Amino acid sequence: MGYERMGHNPAHTVTWGFIMISTVFRYAAVLTVLSMVLSVDARGNDAVIQLPAPTFESDYSLEEAIFSRRSVRSYTADSVALEDLAQLLWACQGITSPRGYRAAPSAGALYPLEVYVVAERVKDLPQGLYHYQPGQDIGNHSIELIDPEVSLQDVANAALGQKCIQTSACSFIITGVVELTRKKYGERARQYVLLEAGHAGQNLCLQAQTLELGAVTVGAFHEEPLRRLLGVDHLPIYVLSVGIPDHGSR
Repeated sequence: MGYERMGHNPAHTVTWGFIMISTVFRYAAVLTVLSMVLSVDARGNDAVIQLPAPTFESDYSLEEAIFSRRSVRSYTADSVALEDLAQLLWACQGITSPRGYRAAPSAGALYPLEVYVVAERVKDLPQGLYHYQPGQDIGNHSIELIDPEVSLQDVANAALGQKCIQTSACSFIITGVVELTRKKYGERARQYVLLEAGHAGQNLCLQAQTLELGAVTVGAFHEEPLRRLLGVDHLPIYVLSVGIPDHGSR
């Protein structure tokens, strides 16, 4: 009676209460499903490919690799093994210590390098542009597919049309996030990052030699087209082409 005199219907109060409660539950259900979808995507991203674990021993000595290494620009049409691709990436920037240290020395252990690979003839790996992910543990590394449409011809176009890139089985691109090193080393940062890229590139070349693969380093390219190809704004430093050596070609 009192409610009615004030223009308030108790039945309406109950009805609105039920509507509000059901709405809250509905939103909660949606958020729960959404969080489940996001967590599944984070754990099981189809674009991330786990790489074979690297090996740490071989019958090919470091001395022999240094003595025998040559720049190889001619390759056969054969494919490189996925295990070899994984080994090359590990030698370049893989984890070598439980403390997170990597295969190449880095000023302040800041690790500003990012490594990409454009693969066309790698066994059991679809063509495309991939980003190397060293991971947190020794031997637990992966690559993430960035763009399946990127080809070696695209890389060559940014590198003055060099044939060694066009005909390689895969080409690696090393970039540097100079700003990361600059926070600690100021104006010396760019020099340190360039030195680090040299260390990583030499590691890759020596590892290629032990795997009986041919490799060549390329420094002649236009930075901006390469940035656009990778979809990054940091510094492209090095392109390294790898393939099965064509010993019949000079």
